[in-house]
Amino acid sequence: MVTVRAQAHTLEAITAGMIVLASVVFALQVTAVTPLSASTASQHIENQQEASAAGVLDAARESGALHAAVRHWDETNGSLHGAGGGAYTTDAEVNRTRLGGLLLGAFQSRGIAFNVYVAYPSDTGTINRQRFIYRGEPSDNAATAATTVALYDDDPLLDDDGVPTNTTVNGSSSYGAFVPPDSPTGLYNVVSVEVVVWRM
Repeated sequence: MVTVRAQAHTLEAITAGMIVLASVVFALQVTAVTPLSASTASQHIENQQEASAAGVLDAARESGALHAAVRHWDETNGSLHGAGGGAYTTDAEVNRTRLGGLLLGAFQSRGIAFNVYVAYPSDTGTINRQRFIYRGEPSDNAATAATTVALYDDDPLLDDDGVPTNTTVNGSSSYGAFVPPDSPTGLYNVVSVEVVVWRM
C-alpha cells in the first residue's frame, strides 16, 4: 500500500530531477558547445598559417630557392628583376622566382595572401626591412615565419632566368641598396627572410 510519505518522496524526486534537467538546459544555452571559441579558432588558424609558411621556407631552403631569391638582382637597373614598384606585386612578378612560385602554389588557392621581406640589422641596431614580395597590408590576424640566409662576398647575383652572373654581391655597385654589406670577413651579411601570411 502506497503511503503518503512514499508519494511525497516520489514527488520530491521528480521535482529534483526537473530542477537538474532545467539547470543543464540553462547551462547549455549560456555556454558555447563548440570545441573552439572565436578567439581560439582564430589562433588555431594563425598557427596553421605560420606552420605552412615555415614549411615553404624550409622547402625553399633545401631546394636552393631561398638563397637564389635574395640574389635575384638586376645590377644594371639596381632593382629586383622585373619588379616595377621595387617589389614583386602581381602574380606574374611573384612567379619570377622559385620562392614566389612555391608561395603562390601553397597559399593562393586557399585564399591566403602573403608578403615577403628581407630584413637585416642596421648600424644603429634597428632592423631594416626591404619588401621582396608585397601583396597588400596584412590583417590584424597575420602570422609570420622567418629564417636566415647567409650571403658571402663571392656569391654571384643571378640573372632573370636564375643563372649566376659574373657580378658578386660584394662586387655589385647597386646591390647594397637592397642588402648592404655588414662584415669584412668574407661574410657579406646575414639576412632574415620573413613571410607574413593572412586570410584574404
